[in-house]
Amino acid sequence: MHALLDPVILFFMLGVAAGLLKSNLEVPPQISRFLSLYLLMALGLKGGFGLSNSGLTADVGVALALSVLLATVIPCIGYLLMRRLLAPFDAAAVAATYGSVSAVTFITAVQYMENRGYATSGHMTAAMALMESPAIIIAIAIAAALRKTKSAGGVPSATGRSGHSVRSLLHESLTDGAQFLLLGSMAVGFMTGQEGKLALEPFTDNLFKGMLAFFLLDMGLSAARNLPQLQGQTPWIYAYAIAAPVVHAAIALGLGYASGLPAADLALLMVLAASASYIAVPAVLKHSMPEANPAIYLGMSLGITLPINLIIGIPAYVQIAYACARG
Repeated sequence: MHALLDPVILFFMLGVAAGLLKSNLEVPPQISRFLSLYLLMALGLKGGFGLSNSGLTADVGVALALSVLLATVIPCIGYLLMRRLLAPFDAAAVAATYGSVSAVTFITAVQYMENRGYATSGHMTAAMALMESPAIIIAIAIAAALRKTKSAGGVPSATGRSGHSVRSLLHESLTDGAQFLLLGSMAVGFMTGQEGKLALEPFTDNLFKGMLAFFLLDMGLSAARNLPQLQGQTPWIYAYAIAAPVVHAAIALGLGYASGLPAADLALLMVLAASASYIAVPAVLKHSMPEANPAIYLGMSLGITLPINLIIGIPAYVQIAYACARG
């Protein structure tokens, strides 16, 4: 219950309430975009400062390797399950959504842990960046195979698209504005170290929580307005949107525990595995997989999974990680 009294979570719930009650409250798109860029920049700088302080150790390598493994395994499992419930392209889109990560969920988890005196590792920001692209690449590869099958015998597919190469997808992912800002800010933080941290402390620390609260107000509004898009779909996708974060976090817990990750890294790895993308993946799939229905994968991730993770999931993942971690 104490976690629900965190101001940033309360602002998210306020946004959800406003959306459900059909209030005319809204955050202008330009302001929302600015808040998103600010949070990514501040998070990247924090991660870079932390990574500069800790250095590139074997433990860092283990955490990053586990992140890539999870980002590869989760979308494959997701597609095999969702293929039984949805059309193939929709199944691939949902797999990409739940195989990728949510920066907002991660940022909220970092803030939650710091507010309670838990130390967080800068290299987990790098883990978040690494986990964003594999699921997208896998989904696009599945879509290309589906189109190839559909066009067998010389019948053209619905879109005529031949898919994207891995190289072009990596380029698109890494040069996307938000991703580029995150990685660039992390590089700046890593290069400037403690001096940079002291110079930018008002920007990265004092303003951060207020900006996050404002952004989560907007996310609450979006969550409430996306949930009705799932009407008419099979009820099993509701079950998946609720169960997937728990199952994915459990997989991360098992792998992280077996690898001896420290509690803070284990908690954030669980958060990343449990999260679902609603920004990066839809932006790519809109052009790369137009056959998929955005109402399904956006409604699931933003309307169901995001609220569950922010309100219930993050406190639970942190407590479980600290209870289970070795040492």
